[in-house]
Amino acid sequence: MRREPAAAGGSPLEAILLVGGQGTRLRPLTITVPKPLLPTAGVPFLAHQLARAAAAGIGRVVLATAYRAEMFAGAFGDGSAFGLELAYVSEDEPLGTGGGIRNAAAALRSGPEDPVVVFNGDVLSGHDIGAQLTLHDKADAAVTLHLVEVEDPSRFGCVPTDPGGQVTAFLEKTPHPVTSQINAGCYVFRRRFVDQMPAGQVLSVERETFPGLIEAGEIVMGYVDNAYWLDVGTPEAFVRGSADLVLGRLASPAVPGPAGEALLLGGAAADPAAVVSGGTVAGDGCVIGAGAEVDGSVLFDRAQVGAGAVVRASVLGTGARVAPGAVLDGVVIADGAVVGPGNELRCGLRVWPGVELGETAVRFSTDA
Repeated sequence: MRREPAAAGGSPLEAILLVGGQGTRLRPLTITVPKPLLPTAGVPFLAHQLARAAAAGIGRVVLATAYRAEMFAGAFGDGSAFGLELAYVSEDEPLGTGGGIRNAAAALRSGPEDPVVVFNGDVLSGHDIGAQLTLHDKADAAVTLHLVEVEDPSRFGCVPTDPGGQVTAFLEKTPHPVTSQINAGCYVFRRRFVDQMPAGQVLSVERETFPGLIEAGEIVMGYVDNAYWLDVGTPEAFVRGSADLVLGRLASPAVPGPAGEALLLGGAAADPAAVVSGGTVAGDGCVIGAGAEVDGSVLFDRAQVGAGAVVRASVLGTGARVAPGAVLDGVVIADGAVVGPGNELRCGLRVWPGVELGETAVRFSTDA
């Protein structure tokens, strides 16, 4: 749903995008590249969020950066490719979710009563941003949170609401949650409540800001939308998110091609006798040999899969090589690493940059 810009003085609707994390759960892929810049369905992950923001009528986005902050401007420039204006604000030290939002607010232009959308840089979501903004306006809320219902809320903190949709509490992880609703990581703030956060301090919106607003009697609304939602912070989720985008399970204007079983970017080549499926994406210069099977995987630029090799639900970093006959299932092979013939790698194993596995082996650990 597209929403026309709504801010004081005709200025565009603004958003803050939190992209400062180090992506430690995705190492070794994030040793040299921030998680939001990892290739996902053919483009940097962040491109999907920026495209959705533009489609929702947001005109200006402030990127709250920290880890390898200089790489973001190099990747996205002024944002004109997305029909956006981008600004970049960096943290000298990690400030947490609330501290990062408050730090980025210095670059906002909106007025004190205007809505400001906040996106978590770890999330793929198909929820209706426009409907969330509409609820926020109608409720005259201090903040409106996107909530999703999950089968096992005990793995998360849960967020109960009253019959009118107003949030009543933020509860920590518990084996007996009172609701299946959890925080989905997209917020609409009234600008002045961002400005009221203490500046230059480590702050958690989940543990401090939101509970504090509720205790103070402010209106905190929950917008429940159970459209596609995925936290891509782990290798397994990262691969699944990329595959879902390629398959069209989540629509994104940023995907550089039609939905289908595979996305082979310019310069990628798969032998006619290879089977490439399950939402696999192969970057520029990739080579997939005869008889190879590549299913639901992400191949960065110049990755090579030898004849007869099997690669399932895995990531191959830039220039990684998989020898003929090797088997990979649910693993991460970092930039420039080599998996020799006869190797069988499974169960979340991670091979670090430049490592060469030359001997025949079956490996199940995660510390290679």
